[in-house]
Amino acid sequence: AALVRVDAGGDDTVIARIVGLVEDAQLSRAPVQDLADQIAGRFVPTVLCLAGATFVGWMVFGDGAGGAARFYAALMSAISVVVVACPCALGLACPTAIMVGTGVGATNGCLIKGGGALEAANY
Repeated sequence: AALVRVDAGGDDTVIARIVGLVEDAQLSRAPVQDLADQIAGRFVPTVLCLAGATFVGWMVFGDGAGGAARFYAALMSAISVVVVACPCALGLACPTAIMVGTGVGATNGCLIKGGGALEAANY
């Protein structure tokens, strides 16, 4: 028979604490995310207004086609404005970069405290 002494178990182990730190780091918000949220908060209404103006412009000054063709061209143009200027990338890029950065760091044995630490390391 072997005698084994256990100092810690479950959530008290070093590995469990490291995993918890990595999870907390991936969920933390970097200061640049607040700036991205502020920009997106103003950018989205602007893009929607531009898309509406594009739709109205195509309906009023369209290429002379009939009602259905003009409506289709106006709708496609308005949708194109929204797709091209979509601010979704701005809101998704920061959290994704933090998650990937902390995950890759953990894989390579480097624990990163969070998005703020990643941003501070840039300077």
